[in-house]
Amino acid sequence: MSPLTSRRGLLFGTAAVSAGALLAGCTSNEPSDKGADKAAGNEPAADDQPGKQVTIGFAGPQADHGWLNAINQNAKSRAEKYQDVTLEITEGSNDTAQQIGQIETLINKKVDVLVVLPADGKALTQVGLKAMRAGIPVVNLDRIFNSPQAYRCWIGGDNYGMGLNAGHYIGEKLKGKANARVIELAGLDNLELTKQRTQGFDDALKNYPNIKKVARQAAEFTVESGQAKMAQLLQAQPKFDALWNHDDDQGVGALRAIEQAGRDDFLMVGGAGALSAFQAIKQDNGVLKATVLYPPTMAASAIDLARALGQGKGVGGLAEFEIPASLTLYSAVVDKTNVDQYMPTGFK
Repeated sequence: MSPLTSRRGLLFGTAAVSAGALLAGCTSNEPSDKGADKAAGNEPAADDQPGKQVTIGFAGPQADHGWLNAINQNAKSRAEKYQDVTLEITEGSNDTAQQIGQIETLINKKVDVLVVLPADGKALTQVGLKAMRAGIPVVNLDRIFNSPQAYRCWIGGDNYGMGLNAGHYIGEKLKGKANARVIELAGLDNLELTKQRTQGFDDALKNYPNIKKVARQAAEFTVESGQAKMAQLLQAQPKFDALWNHDDDQGVGALRAIEQAGRDDFLMVGGAGALSAFQAIKQDNGVLKATVLYPPTMAASAIDLARALGQGKGVGGLAEFEIPASLTLYSAVVDKTNVDQYMPTGFK
């Protein structure tokens, strides 16, 4: 069983005991009320067994980036694991009007649940509201709508936590070094997620007074921009101790620039979880020592949540009858100590 498949067991397994029953069993010295325990642990939870047929509409942006392509693949492969799920997936577009039209088509088809990763959360809020008002629950994936009325559940990554964990990893590696210097290769500066990642990184570094961030350059999440901007950083900063790069796709270009410059005197931490980054970390013969996850497996989990919504079920392991209103995923740090565990989830 792959790690991707096993995640479903952790999140939706029928063997999970409700939180209420666990607390009752662990905190009371009195004989338990068996009737109450049975009622508390009897919430319908989604599992792998076939149930009510559910048609899920999936709409995302154009897969012009490795992470976005992985989002689509995770959604498709997860849906295929369920006999009771039919997936209606759109072509994907970065044009707001076109994506709105695609979602409206799914609404008109009367799908049971919608999973939407908007190209622009603000611009697509109204079509999310339209779906909800039509009685179609929406699972808002990653880029959030402006109004909580536009979705039933939000699931996505933790951009601030991504920067925070990258900063702590670098801080711990350099905490014994006096006057340590770090630089940052960010993503698109006009995106809120980039600002959040930088803020988390800066906040983490405040815990390490021996470390100073001496340079920051924004790239564009592409191999070409990563290479160009990294070359500029290397030229401007002849000596530094660590680099945090926000995105593993642009990191491919950054590593090219580093290799061309013949530099190996610092450690590098990437971001997102690309297969190429995992492979480089495992080989451990270059500057890339770790990457901080922004897991595209969130799309598989969104399908799980949509299926549970369509079947009127909750989440195994939680006492509530309903799925949560929001789920923020953890940005784990992957280095050589745990890279084998995460290798199957790496995106190309």
